[in-house]
Amino acid sequence: MAGAGSRFLKLAGMTASIATKAVTTSVKSRNATDEEKQAARSALYTEVGVQIAETLGQMKGAVMKVGQMVSQYQDLFPPEIAQAVAKLQRAAPPMPFAQIKQQVERELKRPLTEVFEHFEETAFASASIGQVHRATLKDGRRVVVKVQYPGVEENCESDLKQVRLALKLMGLMKVDKASQDALFAEMRDSLYDELDYTKEAHNLQVFKTFHATLDPKIIIPTVYPEFSSRRVLTLSEEQGESIETASTWPLEVRNELGERLINFIAHEMYILNSFHCDPHPGNFAFRADGSLVVYDFGATKELTPETAKAMRDLFSAARRRDILTLEQHLRQLGVRTQDGEVPAAFYQKWIDLTIPPLTSRYDFASGEVHKRIPGLVRDSWPYADAFKPSSQTMMSNRAVSGHYWNLVALKVDTDFTPQIDQIFGAVA
Repeated sequence: MAGAGSRFLKLAGMTASIATKAVTTSVKSRNATDEEKQAARSALYTEVGVQIAETLGQMKGAVMKVGQMVSQYQDLFPPEIAQAVAKLQRAAPPMPFAQIKQQVERELKRPLTEVFEHFEETAFASASIGQVHRATLKDGRRVVVKVQYPGVEENCESDLKQVRLALKLMGLMKVDKASQDALFAEMRDSLYDELDYTKEAHNLQVFKTFHATLDPKIIIPTVYPEFSSRRVLTLSEEQGESIETASTWPLEVRNELGERLINFIAHEMYILNSFHCDPHPGNFAFRADGSLVVYDFGATKELTPETAKAMRDLFSAARRRDILTLEQHLRQLGVRTQDGEVPAAFYQKWIDLTIPPLTSRYDFASGEVHKRIPGLVRDSWPYADAFKPSSQTMMSNRAVSGHYWNLVALKVDTDFTPQIDQIFGAVA
């Protein structure tokens, strides 16, 4: 991990470079037509997005993690930038084993060879704030060991401030200061939760107990607290296949897995009122008997009963096409502002696109939702002042949109209506 000074200089250099490009584009476009200005702005945003992704992608820790987070909230940024920074969701290069070994021994306060019979030096997964190694305990139990990179927590606050400053100076965030404050506070809280592996250990135990009472085919690893700490987490090894492999299985199995994903997130949101909010496909594994293995409970979000009810009522109003009630719940959730009038036809277009996947037979492999949303977003610009990203729904939007892509990847083709009705009936 680089020091705070060098991290600051990288971000400051990125900000200055982008500001210069913006000024140059503005000067060159002074006498251009509206179409030429739009094309120049789009080219600028594409170039800026690539530069942001490349800079943040070189920096482990909070900088890269925040970049990953903001890349998932595409309504915050111009689409060209959102598309470019989406590459930050890919795995980060691993840290050398010598540093990982030193971190584990420092955290567990004993030599690696006293704890583990075998510890694989090559990480099988690496991300922004840590990496995962397979190992075997002295008694023969096969485990995975999640190790946080040294220095991440120490740089966290500085990283958060610098990313926000960079985005602010570049004028890329399309929301007011109050909304920015709330959104970054949500990101900060989520990030600090992820940095504390004792909290993740607690989450694993809570969610494992919760799902065991509802569905034994949702598999969550067991925590070994005696071999864990704030920055090292040792878990039972729960194997499964990747989403790419699962997508080749028979439709019956894929549909069962899709139904289990829907049950997983809906039960958490509307019954437990706390949910796993990192839907990256790497956090899930799949078994041919329809079982779903879930990893990484560092990122979870607790909903107040009022927020959970408002989200549920919003969906119900959309199903009924009750626009007045729908708009009331959007205001309650902080999504709909007091500015401007929005015609019912606008809401109807969004309902027609987004509700059918959960209320009728739907083939996700050939679905049109993700293809048509960019066009609807462009059509929404006349009403941009009437809506804003909400800290109340930021994490739930992240989870729902991520699981939509998981259903697409699994090529699910089924009708979720009976499940939705059952879940909503249970919490009515």
